[in-house]
Amino acid sequence: MTTPFDKYAHPAGRILLGLLFAFAGFGKITTLGAAGFGGYIETQMPGMGFLAWPVMLFELLGGIAIFVGFQTRLIAIALAAFCVVTGALYHGVADMNGMLKNIALAGGFLILYAKGAGGFSVDKS
Repeated sequence: MTTPFDKYAHPAGRILLGLLFAFAGFGKITTLGAAGFGGYIETQMPGMGFLAWPVMLFELLGGIAIFVGFQTRLIAIALAAFCVVTGALYHGVADMNGMLKNIALAGGFLILYAKGAGGFSVDKS
């Protein structure tokens, strides 16, 4: 059975996932900066602080791309992989809630990869 909400559910989910990452990247850039976020990364993964700028930009730009539905399948699979890797390597079993959150986000991105952007998107798929 279909409902009038069905037309909006897919793009709403895509937009919410995009907002999460866009705000996360923007927040890291504006509040922590590369030095602060790099130091935070170093606390969990010594020697990896150099990844601060790439991670912040990937989250910001990837989130914006998902939000507007641009190159959705490509960005979604990249963000799914990012979520799994950061969940396992950064959060790990010491932060089970953080790891499971990342795994759940990866699931949402895999659905976007499989189904495309949906309505109200640049991709129009």
